[in-house]
Amino acid sequence: MKFSLVALLAAAPRASAFAPQGAPSHLLSPSLSASAAPVEDYVDAKLTEHSHCTEPGDRDILVRAARGEVTERTPVWLCRQAGRYMEAFRAYSTRYPFRERSETPEMAVELSLQCHRKYGMDGIIMFSDILTPLPTLGIDFDVVPGIGPVISTEVASESDVEALGSVEGVEAFDEKLPFIREILGDLSREAEEKNTALIGFVGSPFTLAAYTIEGKSSKHCLATKKLMMEAARGETATMDLFLDKIATMIGHYACHQIECGAQVIQFFESWAHQLSPKHFNDFAKPAAQKAIAIVKEKHPDVPVIYFANGGSSYLELQRDMGADMIAVDWSVDMAEARRILGPDVAVSGNIDPTVLFGSKEQIEQAVRDCIDKAGGPGNRHLLNLGHGVMQGTPEEAVGWLVDEAKRYTGKQAE
Repeated sequence: MKFSLVALLAAAPRASAFAPQGAPSHLLSPSLSASAAPVEDYVDAKLTEHSHCTEPGDRDILVRAARGEVTERTPVWLCRQAGRYMEAFRAYSTRYPFRERSETPEMAVELSLQCHRKYGMDGIIMFSDILTPLPTLGIDFDVVPGIGPVISTEVASESDVEALGSVEGVEAFDEKLPFIREILGDLSREAEEKNTALIGFVGSPFTLAAYTIEGKSSKHCLATKKLMMEAARGETATMDLFLDKIATMIGHYACHQIECGAQVIQFFESWAHQLSPKHFNDFAKPAAQKAIAIVKEKHPDVPVIYFANGGSSYLELQRDMGADMIAVDWSVDMAEARRILGPDVAVSGNIDPTVLFGSKEQIEQAVRDCIDKAGGPGNRHLLNLGHGVMQGTPEEAVGWLVDEAKRYTGKQAE
């Protein structure tokens, strides 16, 4: 890294120096809040604390599992493994706005690496956000403390969609999101040095469309659902046009990440819980399939994982997404997910994140149960949570999960 955490924290009042040149005002830190957690004395020695990632096959075990190959053990990584449950992460998040952290390469790289240095997961995932590429279409957003992402660009009609920009290739991302290439380039070198894989990710088209239409997080997603029902009646093509535009952009954004060093891409359908099976089948699924097809046409050997959070009620509709692996949330039993998806579909997931608030024994048992229900160690399964690591999760609990996943060799060998 180019600077130490201590030096960065000492420079907090001058945080605008870390924003990209010409950065908009949302990347410039305000004065530090008096309520911010004191971190002046926090020191991160950046030492590797785990004993994993030492075998030759560890470098690509996650990639091979995501392709659907049988592996020597079940690889593991965690959604939101770079997160506020870590003291080292909070040393940044209490001082710097989200977009400053995610769009300043030095900080984004450091935040991506902290968890791997501590736990040794089988993959490093770029610290970023699913909304990051929206400005390439002319959609502006900010992340407001206490509220979350807020999108100011209105999309409510066909003319609104037509007024947006279009992305038909990867060139737009170097122009409008130059930090992505630097972040992934640095992380690619780090992953090789640390003998592990590099994971990229994107938001799935429906989730990005709904977030934009609603303008922020929404309990009922009503404006979006009205547009889908109007489309079903043939009254407007707004939803179809918008999904198509986002699908094209997201497909190319995933390709851009691959060309910058990502070895696996995960699609996050974060708002799948808002969809009925019919609306998923009619709107979200075709858009996701189009984006995934763009990736697979250009990079057929790079595995794609599709995760519909809250979509376990229609797992049978996800068998033909075009992805190499389907991630499942924690609301379905892994054995049942395997039965529904069929033996030929590789799976990821799906421990309940709240298990990490349990005892060491409970966490280790949950790991063994999930692996066994997926077919046993190495059986085309990538161990993960069924959602993300929650704020407040004890740090040692994450270590217990990762250690047990890498240790477990199955019932027969116990």
